[in-house]
Amino acid sequence: MKIQVLFPTATEASLFQRDGVKTSISGVGLTATAYATLKAIYQDRPDMLILAGIAGVFPGRDFALGEVALVGSEVEADLGFFTPDGFVHMAHLPIDMEFERRHVLRCPYLPPGFPMRLARGISVNAAMADFIDTTEADLENMEGAAFFHVCKKEQQAFLELRSVSNIVKVGDDQWDMQTSVEAMTRGLHSLIDHLQQKS
Repeated sequence: MKIQVLFPTATEASLFQRDGVKTSISGVGLTATAYATLKAIYQDRPDMLILAGIAGVFPGRDFALGEVALVGSEVEADLGFFTPDGFVHMAHLPIDMEFERRHVLRCPYLPPGFPMRLARGISVNAAMADFIDTTEADLENMEGAAFFHVCKKEQQAFLELRSVSNIVKVGDDQWDMQTSVEAMTRGLHSLIDHLQQKS
């Protein structure tokens, strides 16, 4: 199985090395990730493309700092506009009911039998923005929705793996980058081991 891993930053990629697995840095954010994902698909033709990085956990969700999860769904959570009554997500517009069904992007390639918890992700351009609906989300990141969208459009098998680095709370600077990157790296090796054993 030909596996390739995208990391948003060099820091997230810093501890991972594995023979036969190509890695690349996508860059932070939805736009950079969309480009890097499409480039990886067409230049390298992987059997499985994995996005691996850190994420923030929303207060009250049952994910601990340093915990690693597979992301089962993503939403581009700040796609919309403001009205006098507040922020309106594009999915909630009555003019396009089909968009309501499309805006939650789901991963159909989750590996059966792999013992890792699933998380619901949202991707945002403005981290910790207070107008975003987080009621159906566990983790926040800045790349996943673009990655999901491009992979699904191109019929590319894909997975997203995230390690919790911080609590999503304005003014909370208690990020544990070292622990989360170490945990993510271990989780990534375990995931690849599982995929290769099943291939």
